[in-house]
Amino acid sequence: MSASAAAPVPVAEASTALPAPEPAGASPDARARFGMTDAGLLLMALIWGVNFTVVKAGISAMPAAAFNGLRVALAALVLTVVAFAIAGRRHFPSRRDAAALLAMGVLGNGVYQLLFIAGLSRTRAGIAALVVAAGPAWIALLSRLFGRERLSGRGWTGIGLQMFGMLCVVATAGALDADASAYVGAAFIMLGSIVWALFTVLLQPYTARVHSLHLASLTLASGAVVLFLAGWPSLRTIDLTALSLEVWGAVVYAGVGALVIAYLLFYRGVRVLGPTRTAMYGNLQPIIALFVAWGALGERPGLWQAIGGVLVMTGLLVSRTARMQPAGPTPHGTPTVARDQDR
Repeated sequence: MSASAAAPVPVAEASTALPAPEPAGASPDARARFGMTDAGLLLMALIWGVNFTVVKAGISAMPAAAFNGLRVALAALVLTVVAFAIAGRRHFPSRRDAAALLAMGVLGNGVYQLLFIAGLSRTRAGIAALVVAAGPAWIALLSRLFGRERLSGRGWTGIGLQMFGMLCVVATAGALDADASAYVGAAFIMLGSIVWALFTVLLQPYTARVHSLHLASLTLASGAVVLFLAGWPSLRTIDLTALSLEVWGAVVYAGVGALVIAYLLFYRGVRVLGPTRTAMYGNLQPIIALFVAWGALGERPGLWQAIGGVLVMTGLLVSRTARMQPAGPTPHGTPTVARDQDR
């Protein structure tokens, strides 16, 4: 949800990608044929890929903090309405779980978004997309550190490729425009990916007992409060009625499009096709982001960005086919489930 909207997705955006919902399974026939769900997942990847350029354009037209506060607040409002419309009050979590999710949302959708926007305002959209694409490697590493999962040799190989590819991108970020601030921006994006990975790992025990839509809406709501407060000083100086339709379009796209519509498409994909096949569509996001940024912003990637991108995508594919075994029960007593993906 680059994010991605992220994520847990992813996640994040990814980028702001949102936490992955629990799969409900599907028949072999539904998985085998290309249908509306697959078309929806292609749309999801397109929305998230384009979102890097949309956010980049939005923060060039108004203060970054104000743009981020508006779009995440809008997304939180819409997603809360959708969550109650689809999941209803009956599936709302206990007060204790709700409080914990709100607290974690400050980290995962508050701190993460602050770092993401700070990074994207200083570096290229394509570079940000490649750094975010290596997020699953951080999730796998922290899952191992927290004793949630054990990595196979194949899994470590995939993580190594992702990390090396990401370092190739980060270390050469400023060389493209001869701008030292681009290195800082890439570093902010990388730090944000680590924060999102920590949020995802901490969130894992709650995914087994909280409906994914309520989980996503609660964590996004508390993050939205942080971002709105952070953006308030800038928002006070802006005449919102004077903003162009293009700027409002960017706010709506980056909010409702990337953080609500794309997430709902992701949710349907996991429910109908399963997490692994859905994740493969998500892997298209950085490729789309690179080409869109190239065409819309003139961000032509350099040799090291191309090499880094290939390494990151190769590492993702290797990791997706590696078995990750549970290391034992979670701190909440809920056994982790063995799965063949990183997030």
